[in-house]
Amino acid sequence: MKKSLMALGTALMLGGTASAQKVTFEEFDLDNGLHVVLHQDNSAPVVITSVMYHVGAKDEQPNRTGFAHFFEHLLFEGTKNIGKGEWFKLVTANGGNNNANTTDDRTYYYEVFPSNNLELAIWMESERLMHPVIDQKGVDTQNEVVKEEKRLRVDNQPYGNLIKAVKENMFKVHPYKWTTIGEMEHLDAATLEEFLAFNKKFYVPNNAVLVIAGQFDKAQAKEWVKKYFSAIPKGAPVTRQKVEEAPITKEFKATWQDPNIQIPMLVASYRTPSMKTRDARVLDMISAYLSDGKSSKLYKKIVDDKKMALQIGAFNYSQEDYGMYLIYGLPMGENSTESILKEIDEEIVNMQTELISEKDYQKLQNKFESNYVSNNASVEGIADNLATYYMLYGDINLINTEIEIYRSITREEIRDIAKKYLNSNQRMILDYVPAKDKAQN
Repeated sequence: MKKSLMALGTALMLGGTASAQKVTFEEFDLDNGLHVVLHQDNSAPVVITSVMYHVGAKDEQPNRTGFAHFFEHLLFEGTKNIGKGEWFKLVTANGGNNNANTTDDRTYYYEVFPSNNLELAIWMESERLMHPVIDQKGVDTQNEVVKEEKRLRVDNQPYGNLIKAVKENMFKVHPYKWTTIGEMEHLDAATLEEFLAFNKKFYVPNNAVLVIAGQFDKAQAKEWVKKYFSAIPKGAPVTRQKVEEAPITKEFKATWQDPNIQIPMLVASYRTPSMKTRDARVLDMISAYLSDGKSSKLYKKIVDDKKMALQIGAFNYSQEDYGMYLIYGLPMGENSTESILKEIDEEIVNMQTELISEKDYQKLQNKFESNYVSNNASVEGIADNLATYYMLYGDINLINTEIEIYRSITREEIRDIAKKYLNSNQRMILDYVPAKDKAQN
């Protein structure tokens, strides 16, 4: 799952304003609703072909979680014209590499090939959409793969269930309350017919965006896209019910026991608005101010100066419908999670009542300029960003203009947004503690 839990990168510009070339692109639609984006970059002889589907964990049923992530694996099993187990062999034999990732909101597949293999990549992605082989053998095979992934990355990983513990307490009705990897008993109970129905509903051209980025001939690319994708029938429109959470108006507490840890973790979690909002961008800046790098306020105070914690962090977990703002800490020595929370709250109150310094504000601006340049520094990054801005934000040109939003955020807004969302009566306090009986929740 491509979701960083760290705050926004640590690179700091050494002066002035960063500059980046404007990302140029061309868009068109096929009659079946597939949206196509072309970005030409002749700086290297490679081409990225990616498809993002607007389906994630939030599109699942409460008793069938993990489907979207499961399909990330299942749709590499093979197609009508690509034999079982042959997908990866075909890619590597032609000098390429590929991968996929899933979030609560979308699923993303991509291939990176030498530029002379664009037709192969386009054909393969059309095969994934038009002719997937979804049978019981493939489901059983991938079921074991996903179980092993969950054991390795979640169940046996120290603090591996942190996001699960937070989400299931922060969301009462919204499907963000479960994790992307889901529950294994749900996958075990699912029938082949349920997997086929999920594919039919969400894996349709009118629920996808195809991005081609790199060195290629546009006219030829358009011809191949039409040749291989036009025959795929349009699916029924994907409709989603809007689910709203009641505001948190009183601090509440929760506990999670983890058999893989020895040091308890404090987590303070606040519900925040959609990543599409200006407020979410301000919260990005607040997290960078609080914990991005060793000179950040929380790190310098709690880890460096007072030596109360081994680690401290704050990050804005942004998503399409809602977000969560998480602040966490690992106490050191005789210090308690309560004493760390007291220090954190002092810094938040300072931010809510006083403007951050001009020096800190300029540092934030430099940091976000640097992030903007690095996010568009590779063709792979540009392809991902084009798909994301089109599908989840509804404004593909944000790839060029979102930095203007960050540039326009003021010190007064940082104070006001901290005051709006980061109050003690609007949060959950999670005690993430070592399991007494070595049995997980």
